[in-house]
Amino acid sequence: MPLGLPARYDVASVRGLYTGLSDGWTYLNANAAPQISERVAAGVARSFRMSPAVAPQEDATGAHSANSAPGRLEGSAHYDAARMAIADLVGSKASRVVLGPSLPALYQTLARSLRPMLRHNSSVVLSKLDPPALYSALSELDAEVRWAQPDLGTGELPAFQYAELVDGSTRLVSFSVAHELLGTVTPTAEIIEKIRSRSRAWTLVDVSALAPYRPLDFDELGADIIGIDIGMLGGPQLAALVFRDEAMFRRVDAHSPVKASNSAEKLETPVSTGLAGGVGPLVDHLAALAGGEAGSRRVRVHKSMEALNEYLGDLTNDMYAYLETLPAVHILGVTGEAAAGASKDRLPRLTFAVQNVPAETVHRRLIDNGLVTTLALRTPLLTEMGADEIGGAVTVALGPFNTRHDIEHLTRVVASLA
Repeated sequence: MPLGLPARYDVASVRGLYTGLSDGWTYLNANAAPQISERVAAGVARSFRMSPAVAPQEDATGAHSANSAPGRLEGSAHYDAARMAIADLVGSKASRVVLGPSLPALYQTLARSLRPMLRHNSSVVLSKLDPPALYSALSELDAEVRWAQPDLGTGELPAFQYAELVDGSTRLVSFSVAHELLGTVTPTAEIIEKIRSRSRAWTLVDVSALAPYRPLDFDELGADIIGIDIGMLGGPQLAALVFRDEAMFRRVDAHSPVKASNSAEKLETPVSTGLAGGVGPLVDHLAALAGGEAGSRRVRVHKSMEALNEYLGDLTNDMYAYLETLPAVHILGVTGEAAAGASKDRLPRLTFAVQNVPAETVHRRLIDNGLVTTLALRTPLLTEMGADEIGGAVTVALGPFNTRHDIEHLTRVVASLA
């Protein structure tokens, strides 16, 4: 179904949706602590307050009366609402959504549940581009583990290697569609095409870094399962797996013996009803950024994220261009001969260092000037790319409310060090 042209993005109006921005700080740390909109904060507060209350009783007659059990609590509806909201966000169905407290917890549950699909000679392909917490969560898979390696010059995940890593023994391939700190975007379609040509393996992709910036369409991604961290979008601290179809649930073991039916519930780990009640307001908030008033929530959120992607695309180009003009600044995956030929397709995120200036000093200077960034995590990938050797690095990640003035301010402060 056509979703229309991108709407005009009014950043001034968007900033008004975040009351936390009134404290005077310039937040450039969406990778670690996304700002929470007033709608989400109010939604979570209400859901925590009302979850133990008895839901309003419907009439005992009518077509839907059987669906309203006497004494039903408000909180019991929050799970269904959360699944529906996530389905609208990614372009799927609520019956295919599995909720959990975090993405590593869901990955670990999935690893245990995949045992019926594994044989003594099975293999799985994991990616070193992923956050260590994710690929570590799949370590319980009883299969040969093969590793896809990122390019240490660009921080990108080359697709060609999957032609060698994947074969008829492969049962699962897992990778992230973007890097949370470097901003690199994975050639997902090309990788999945290579997987499909060599194996019937399930593909599991983490979209958490991409979801805050671009519209998601499950069918276009082509994956069998997608994972998404709702907290990384400025929502409550929970996560979800979304499956291609319900028939897949018949092929996996149940996480809990009391949830043995072939539905999404067989893989779920309990989450707070109060947190689940905040997922709907989050997706409503995203749909309101620039989605207009017409159409379903799915149509509005897709339209809104298209507009956000276009707006932040211009800021991203400026951010990279301005910082690259500073000779002492090294942007991981971009600066230097090893990064020659790096893709221009990047998220509004980057990780940089200043020559002969420790990262802690850079971070402190930014804080002193009202700019909130994060010290880059010491991951194996960043270490291999040389982040430790240059004294650490600082990560900048934009949010829906950032402006060109924020980028210019960042550049001026970094220039004072460089």
